[in-house]
Amino acid sequence: MKTILIIDDENSIRESLTGVLQDEGYRPISAEDGLTGIETITEESPDLILLDIWMPGIDGLETLQRIREKSPELPVIMMSGHGTIETAVKATRLGAYDFIEKPLSLEKLLLAIRNALQVHQLVEENRTLRARLDEGREMVGQSPALQALQEKIDLVAPSSGWVLITGENGTGKELVARAIHRLSQRTEKPFVEVNCAAIPEELIESELFGHEKGAFTGATSQRKGKFDQAHQGTLFLDEIGDMSLKTQAKVLRILQEHKFERVGGNKTIEVDVRVIAATNKDLEVEIQNGQFREDLYYRLNVLPLTVPPLRERHNDIPELAAHFLTHFCRKERKEIKSLSPETLQIMLGYNWPGNVRELKNLIERLVIMTPQPTIEPEALPPNMQVRHSLSPTKGTDWGEQPATLREARELFEREYLQQKLAENDWNISRTAEAIDVERSNLHRKIKALEIEVQKGESS
Repeated sequence: MKTILIIDDENSIRESLTGVLQDEGYRPISAEDGLTGIETITEESPDLILLDIWMPGIDGLETLQRIREKSPELPVIMMSGHGTIETAVKATRLGAYDFIEKPLSLEKLLLAIRNALQVHQLVEENRTLRARLDEGREMVGQSPALQALQEKIDLVAPSSGWVLITGENGTGKELVARAIHRLSQRTEKPFVEVNCAAIPEELIESELFGHEKGAFTGATSQRKGKFDQAHQGTLFLDEIGDMSLKTQAKVLRILQEHKFERVGGNKTIEVDVRVIAATNKDLEVEIQNGQFREDLYYRLNVLPLTVPPLRERHNDIPELAAHFLTHFCRKERKEIKSLSPETLQIMLGYNWPGNVRELKNLIERLVIMTPQPTIEPEALPPNMQVRHSLSPTKGTDWGEQPATLREARELFEREYLQQKLAENDWNISRTAEAIDVERSNLHRKIKALEIEVQKGESS
């Protein structure tokens, strides 16, 4: 039952509105002047206010102004028997939802009440949904490296400059981009993400710029591109280093001229977009190798930010782990789990080649696969346990020291290959190239060492 506060100095108006609202299923309460009404808001937390303009003491407009200071989103409908256009405009500017003249039309008033409550409900639902979407996207940690990054984000975000975010895979470059957008003047406008590495070369122009009907086989209707969708907002170009030179040239033109044509079209479209780009590659090396345009690099690299790898912020691991445990326990509807001190110690000593993404994926796996409330070391992946058992500073609590040189070599090879596979997203071809061995030899070694290849392995 929605509570509606009536603030009016006329007793007859308060009584008649109270009866009507009760008949409509609302819970009406009333106040005879503005000051009493403001006090009632604090005590009763109404869902909507009906506010008279002309009252003794402080009038309705001043009362509205004070209500807005305390409850900026509380819907208020103004009522007046002496209303003017000027008064109505002023009330609207102060935040009134609607303005209704006396004598009141009950049908019009009830319609305004229903609409105002519905809009307020939609605003609340939107806020809740945005909060849920942002859950798990916040930057967690108090390490000096992360605090230094956050300080730079606070400086960069309010500006209109383009940003280039660099960092290893899994460090959280997208989180940084979203934080910049959230703290910017464009926060209420779209945040549009494009993974340049995930879109086939023949489709990326259509993805970025859109296309007209009939532009190519399969283009059965007009489609807006990402630049169009991000108008007045932020466009996040992830993995910009994987974009072809041809597409780079077109992106550079848009950044310079703020306009483009859709694929297959000749109409010029102007856009207002703030571009945030990210890459795990060294673009200066890519420029030297002829794989990235130097002019595009300098256009994007106005405000450079570097996201530190997890190995440089080990102090954040306990907080990150606790955050992900809570998140995935809630998501999977599991009882809240915790890491044993021994498990946490092993995680603190691990190098985390996959960075925060690797930690997040590990915690999700542990939440799903560990039935006990406390996660012990034996639940960790073999490569983490091997690293721990071989560490001369950690003793042999979770594994005996190898008795022979051959056993030590096998343990080292297993750990080394698991780490390199993780660094290359478990792609065997890419790993073989990185460590300079034949792909078939790497396959045999993986099988001989009984290494469990994670999802993402490609043959």
